[in-house]
Amino acid sequence: MEKEFYLKKSFATRALHVGNEPDPITGAISPPIFQTSTYVQSSPGVHKGYEYSRTHNPTRSRLEECLASLENAKHCIVTATGMSATHLITQIIKRGSKVICGDDIYGGTYRLFTTVVKDDFDFTFTDTTKTDETIAKIKELKPALLWIESPTNPLLKISDIKRLTAAAKEVGAMSVVDNTFMSPYFQNPIDLGADISYHSMSKYINGHSDIVAGAIMTSNDEIASELRRLQNSIGPSQSPFDSWLVLRGVKTLSIRMDRHQENAFKVAEFLEKHPQVESVTYPGLKSHPQHEIAKEQMSGFGGMITFFIKGGLEASRKFLENVHLFMLAESLGGVESLVENPAIMTHASIPKAEREKIGLTDNLIRLSVGIENIEDLIADLENGFKHAK
Repeated sequence: MEKEFYLKKSFATRALHVGNEPDPITGAISPPIFQTSTYVQSSPGVHKGYEYSRTHNPTRSRLEECLASLENAKHCIVTATGMSATHLITQIIKRGSKVICGDDIYGGTYRLFTTVVKDDFDFTFTDTTKTDETIAKIKELKPALLWIESPTNPLLKISDIKRLTAAAKEVGAMSVVDNTFMSPYFQNPIDLGADISYHSMSKYINGHSDIVAGAIMTSNDEIASELRRLQNSIGPSQSPFDSWLVLRGVKTLSIRMDRHQENAFKVAEFLEKHPQVESVTYPGLKSHPQHEIAKEQMSGFGGMITFFIKGGLEASRKFLENVHLFMLAESLGGVESLVENPAIMTHASIPKAEREKIGLTDNLIRLSVGIENIEDLIADLENGFKHAK
């Protein structure tokens, strides 16, 4: 069947069929893994579109086609890890350029920006939820790159993507939105004006905690061409097997995200009423400071929750040691529920003074709510609280 037939269908149908067409040779409904490094040519320079798997691979091409469709983008470039995708994006702007970045970002991104490429660019970290102040900085500094996380990791702050990316375009800045927490199912930054939508595919897109990978989606032909040139030159390409695993995982993205959100709503409401909780942050709650913006630019609120437990770091430690369905581990977005303390785990690379300045305190706990039975999840949290008293 023609590919255009599927491209006009709903998200769930595209996730199942775009890039997942049956193998044309055998009819296999699950496409094969092209676990090969090189490809035979009929004559020097005459080939069937593939020369070397660092550059292109049929399994990876299928995944890129699927993800571009889901993000409403023209192009997708997948990489070996989320951090390699982030690094690749920094390589397409000139050295010495100014970069405006949100002040609440994933610890690995902060580490890359402040220790690896810190001498290549002039970074300004700011609270991008303060839209007018951020737009003023964009107009004043005229950066080459605007980097936004929305929602942020771990404080779940939400930025006005439309207004900020429009301001970036006015000064010729490339805008990137880290869309990892929402996945293409709940938010499409390119539709909101971003040049690039970035994902750590290790999280919701794959959804099964068994690979690390990154994805860069764009509808800008020049950006896509330069990213592919650099990927081929530097080499952070995703393996065929990992590409196949993500292509399999993404088939259930829509139903997984619905269940993540359903469970997260109930967990957030439970936490909001709990006497041992200082405060809860979840975009779906009316108490979230950017709840109205969330409703405007997202079609759902995801499965991530941040809350502050009473009793400081010691209470946090006891809580984390006494939950079991919420497994104590870094990362997020898998079918199983995970819990962590960002201050001493995923965001430990951010200096303590900087963490506390943005509200990332030692009693902050981040939940990645999975798809288990909700009654079991709440009972597990209650057990953690009982031991944290």
